[in-house]
Amino acid sequence: MRNALLGGAALAALLSAPAYADTNPAPDDSQSVSREVVVTAAPFALMRDDTPTIVAKVDRSQILQSGGASIADALASVPGISSTGFAAGASRPIIRGMDAQRVRILEDGLSSSDVSDVGPDHGIPLDPLSARSIEVVRGAATLRYGSQAIGGVVNALNDRVPTTLPGSALSGELVGSYGTAARSGEGSALMDGRAGNLAVHADGFYRNTGNYDTPDGKQPNSYFTGHGETVGASYFFGPNSDSHIGAAVIQYDSKYGIPSDTTYIDMHQTKVLTKSSFDLGGGTLKTLTIDGSYADYTHSEIDPDTNEILSTFRNKEVDGRAELLLGTSLFKNIALGVEVQHREFSALGEGSDYLLPTTTQSEAGYAFVDTPLAARLKLQVSGRVEHVRVEGTPISDRFTTAEFTPVSGAIGALYDAGVVKLGFTAASTGRAPGITELFARGGHDGPGTFETGDPGLKVERANSLEATLRIHSGPFRFEGSAYSTWFNNYIYGDLTGRTCDDAGACAVGDGGDLKELFYRQQGAHFRGLEGEANIDLFKAESSALQLRALADYTRATLDNGGNVPRIPPYRYGGGLSWTSTRIDAGFLMLHSGRQDKFGAFDTATPGFNALSAHVSVRPFTAHPGIEFAVVGQNLTNDVQRNAAALNKDDVVLPGRNIRFVVKLATF
Repeated sequence: MRNALLGGAALAALLSAPAYADTNPAPDDSQSVSREVVVTAAPFALMRDDTPTIVAKVDRSQILQSGGASIADALASVPGISSTGFAAGASRPIIRGMDAQRVRILEDGLSSSDVSDVGPDHGIPLDPLSARSIEVVRGAATLRYGSQAIGGVVNALNDRVPTTLPGSALSGELVGSYGTAARSGEGSALMDGRAGNLAVHADGFYRNTGNYDTPDGKQPNSYFTGHGETVGASYFFGPNSDSHIGAAVIQYDSKYGIPSDTTYIDMHQTKVLTKSSFDLGGGTLKTLTIDGSYADYTHSEIDPDTNEILSTFRNKEVDGRAELLLGTSLFKNIALGVEVQHREFSALGEGSDYLLPTTTQSEAGYAFVDTPLAARLKLQVSGRVEHVRVEGTPISDRFTTAEFTPVSGAIGALYDAGVVKLGFTAASTGRAPGITELFARGGHDGPGTFETGDPGLKVERANSLEATLRIHSGPFRFEGSAYSTWFNNYIYGDLTGRTCDDAGACAVGDGGDLKELFYRQQGAHFRGLEGEANIDLFKAESSALQLRALADYTRATLDNGGNVPRIPPYRYGGGLSWTSTRIDAGFLMLHSGRQDKFGAFDTATPGFNALSAHVSVRPFTAHPGIEFAVVGQNLTNDVQRNAAALNKDDVVLPGRNIRFVVKLATF
């Protein structure tokens, strides 16, 4: 399998250019990509190629190309990343086989504040149409954001609270599209402006899709409709306007069906973000940032035949962090921070049978150091100490308080040999169990499970090693990783092979509607490879033809000899892309292998091919921000099932889809 994977990576090629170019397009240059600034990996300007681990970044043009309602859709072709794919409105990113409690989802560096970690049928109230870019960070930098980020951090950057003064008084973007597979329509508007030292931002989106077509016919209850609105502003001050204070108010509303069920979810979230940064004048003390968010989230699960509300889930959450950036003659960049999180979760109706009210409180302190050790060698070191207190009522009906103090640390090094860069990271991360892992106590109709948590669970510990290789030689660029993570007390949902009714009566066989699942702990081992390569076959001043390849592979086993459940299969693929001033075009073929290393009482998932292509045109030289595009997805109309989804045996992913897109941009 590994030989086949590496062979596929070497021989295949992947689409590299986005379907939508900047208003002043230029050929895709691997050097410019490597020198992109990333903001999640450090509290200061850091180039994407200057981190021991590989940072993935998806820009605005690639987000618009994906067309999905979840940020996971925009990351679908990034090596090492897949999605839960449970519903059109409910799909979380999976990083190297890890999701939910092990992948932290952020909006501009703060919690997404939802209940997507409570069930795979619960969506993330963050539409990709509102994001300018999405970054995925692993390694030492993740400890700035929490021990829930063993797999990594996914940060949607939208600048809803402006952090820089716009260059012009007013700029904006309008996007509209139509898709054939679900008769889908979507539109978005972004606006940025300034008046003196005041920067303002506004954005909104609307998305409406019907039940989508599959090669086997229409997928019932797969529709999605949603809209959102945001206004934000920041005031800049100081000698060079290097300090600012700002806030934004965000509203998100959606309704979507659960394809493996008959119910639909009606979701609402109101969120307030605050962000501030104070320039301390240089010297040892550089900047102080204070950021915070408050979110009020509600969703109801509704019977469409009677319009009866079956369950209501509520989540009120506060996330606050303060970070001091300083530097000394010994260590160039040091970040010292504290973070406080408070979460109140409750469920009404049938949802209260699944999980009674819980309260989670955590306080953490952390340190992050990024410094050169020699002319070609740099070091990253981080550490985090948390105290987590979780209150809830397990199946015993005894109110329980569980307290944990996870301690985590990581060290990474990057050696720059010019053409080649070598990175190495070692980490030991502790994670406190989540509320479902501790206190689940009943049926959850969305995923079709009857879950039982364990309030006696211990801190989960992940000990990880990762090596990275980057090569940049003339027209050729490669970056790849090999990793291995050993878990002590790995927490997982274990299917027993029995089924249950809503009252909790369980028996062997298929007599019940719900699969019995217990949260358990034992050792586990995750390991894998991922990589991508680019080569410019032709390059001129304003055009380029590029070949690209990618592949990824994750293997995850339990210490008892079994497989970790619901791990994505290996992938490899490739394509060609052409970029120029007026026309971009390309295709991508990705093969997902058969997943026959499945968990207990699960089934194998067939492999499939996914062919996509695009053509985009900017017909007006005087108005390069006007663009028309056609994007094709699953053009071979393959039957596709997601091995990582609990409902994979009941749900087929969308079939052939042709999207027509118009973009008008002034920036």
